Amino acid sequence: MKKMKNSYRKSGVNISLANKFVKHISVISKKVVQKRENSFQKENIGGFGSLFDISNYKIKDPVIVSCTDGVGTKIDLANKFKKFDTIGIDLVAMCINDLVVQGAKPLFFLDYIAIGKLDLKKTKRIFKGIIKGCFLSDCSLIGGETAEMPGIYSKNNFDLAGFSVGIVSKKKILSKNNVKNNNVILAIPSSGLHSNGFSLIRSILKKTKITSKIKKELLKPTKIYSKEVLKLCDKKLINAAAHITGGGLVENLLRSIPDNLSINIDLSKIKTLKIFKWLKLKNISDLEMMKTFNCGVGFCLIVDQRNIKKIKKNFPKKFTPYEIGRVTKNTKRVKLVNSLKW
Repeated sequence: MKKMKNSYRKSGVNISLANKFVKHISVISKKVVQKRENSFQKENIGGFGSLFDISNYKIKDPVIVSCTDGVGTKIDLANKFKKFDTIGIDLVAMCINDLVVQGAKPLFFLDYIAIGKLDLKKTKRIFKGIIKGCFLSDCSLIGGETAEMPGIYSKNNFDLAGFSVGIVSKKKILSKNNVKNNNVILAIPSSGLHSNGFSLIRSILKKTKITSKIKKELLKPTKIYSKEVLKLCDKKLINAAAHITGGGLVENLLRSIPDNLSINIDLSKIKTLKIFKWLKLKNISDLEMMKTFNCGVGFCLIVDQRNIKKIKKNFPKKFTPYEIGRVTKNTKRVKLVNSLKW
């Protein structure tokens, strides 16, 4: 009998190895689901489609909110520094933080991992981060996809994408229409760089030697704000919110206020973190820093002055919100005063 020369395995795709990873995902996911006491979901892990029972959520006039995002070129540094256990937290955070901008409670998350050559040790560590991100978000991981794509991604490279769904009552949606003149803008500190600006960072690293401390800072996972923000939503203490991602503070805040109002920000009040001060020394202008990075502000709340004290009580000291500006009726959409402190 003539021996066949071509096979999927020889083309670079290892189905048996992929099945081992799927089995690992199934075992870990079922353990997590058991803790959440959702037997309906447990029975459907590993199916062709992911099912989620929403009958326990007694929400009047429910609205589904969905978000999708990735981690961008931060993945390249995870590869370079061989640290894969936190990049999954970033993936979940980038989606969940967008969901809670509208006051939605996260329900479930799905992930997509595309990789040149499947490495079980590496992908298990990535998955560990995704599981932790879902735990921090009080969100269920109910499905996903892992694609081995030789020739599309080089041997060690990979990409991540995520998709999340949340739910909110129609009357409780956080909207820019709730924002009024003289509302206060509160900044919630970031944990670090989060997941934006890494193409510029990678360019800088080509010419810069870095310490182990800087490496750690560069890959510090994105802070997930859902638990604190949703508590405030339940207490009706927020008018609107903004997740500070690509485009920086100004661009993202503008998305959360009506067209007839303006933002007035005192830049000197922003508590810049050490990692941003390190980057500033790499010949980057203040304007470029503000457009590219969060500069220490990961999330913003737009609130009534009378609610500030109550809001602060819901946060740990490290992430306590503080005032950086107000919503006004200026003719210009943006008014920035003073300078960032480096």
